[in-house]
Amino acid sequence: MKLNIKRTILVGFAFMSISAFWQLYDNVVPLILKNTFAMKDGAAGIIMALDNVLALFLLPFFGMLSDKTKTKFGRRTPYIVLGTLTAVVLMNLLPFADKTNNFVLFIVALALLLIAMGTYRSPAVALMPDVTVKPLRSKGNAVINLMGAVGAIFTLVVTMFLVGTRNVEQADGAVKTLDDYTLLFIAVAALMVVAVVVLLWKIRENKLSKEAAVFNDAYDDENASEVEAAQAASKPKAGIRSLPPDVKRSLFLILFSIFFWFMGYNAVTTAFTKYAAQEWAYGIQDASMCLMVATGAAVLFFIPVGLFASRYGRKRTIQFGVILLALCFGSFGFYHAFHFSLYVIFALVGVAWASINVNSYPMVVEISKSADVGQFTGYYYTFSMAAQIVTPILSGYLMQYIGYVVLAPYAAVMVAISLITISMAKHGDSKPIPPKTKLEAYDAGDD
Repeated sequence: MKLNIKRTILVGFAFMSISAFWQLYDNVVPLILKNTFAMKDGAAGIIMALDNVLALFLLPFFGMLSDKTKTKFGRRTPYIVLGTLTAVVLMNLLPFADKTNNFVLFIVALALLLIAMGTYRSPAVALMPDVTVKPLRSKGNAVINLMGAVGAIFTLVVTMFLVGTRNVEQADGAVKTLDDYTLLFIAVAALMVVAVVVLLWKIRENKLSKEAAVFNDAYDDENASEVEAAQAASKPKAGIRSLPPDVKRSLFLILFSIFFWFMGYNAVTTAFTKYAAQEWAYGIQDASMCLMVATGAAVLFFIPVGLFASRYGRKRTIQFGVILLALCFGSFGFYHAFHFSLYVIFALVGVAWASINVNSYPMVVEISKSADVGQFTGYYYTFSMAAQIVTPILSGYLMQYIGYVVLAPYAAVMVAISLITISMAKHGDSKPIPPKTKLEAYDAGDD
């Protein structure tokens, strides 16, 4: 049995468009808030946390709602198509509000845009495990993350070429030069439209999901212990309530691990363009180059990390990534000016994040059943988004009152805490496929 790479790449077009948008959001929105609307770091952190506040409610809700949805296009596809097209329209209001210095329009458009993104993120992510058999989900998630990295790199590359300038007259008559992001937003919106068209054209969700569900149900039966099988039979409900106590404990340990490493990682990605400008006198183009090095390294290691995890286990791979990420975040704080060796550190950040990100989501959905993948996807995003609500605000105020120097140790400590919780988890790792069993009857289209 092997992963259908071509099909997984096509499924990954949805995540590619999502990643392209969030890279744009993280890079540009903090700069607009700071430079156009003169917002301080603490208040800007609150604005930057709005997407995660909304996502905390929207992602679990739409994950569970898509589990119950039945259309001729599938459970997830309608949300992906409608959510993407709505987001494309709304996102192009942001550079207009920026150029016209219209804060009310900016906030209203941003809020509606974040709602639109929240309606389809869980369905888009749940599509991969829907159409992929359980033993291959780490490899599948590696491909999905590779596609996400392609989207992020696209945004980083076009940022280097499509950010223009504009002159703004101040109240005192002086002229201030600011960045113009109009073409950048148009380019990312175009990529999102192309991605959803390709997905709708090439993926037949209902057929592929049905094939994978047949295999996964047989796989769960084959791998369940007698105790787990008895407990499952006595608890027919889907979701977290159906889990045995030890499995439920492992699920929460995995989810808290996700919370802490996102506390560290998102603090860096959200504030990095401002950090680079403050500490190293770097502009957005130069800061984007550091981030592109990290993303490029992740791209190179997504597939090897997926293969490594399939052989040696998801948990071990994550532990390696957590240790490396904490060391990298701690290291860049010692730099008081830009040095070429920072590119090496950010390349290692990419390797570390690939090791974590490829395997964390599959650990969560490994515990789920075919009928509730969207619900467990919602659990994953509840904890990751909760972290991304807290960390921009907390790190923002720390930087405002202590200084930008606090960012590196803050991120390193948060990531280090996740090593403790993930090491205590006992479930969610991939299991070997039992040889010569009824599972061989199901190939789920992976040929």
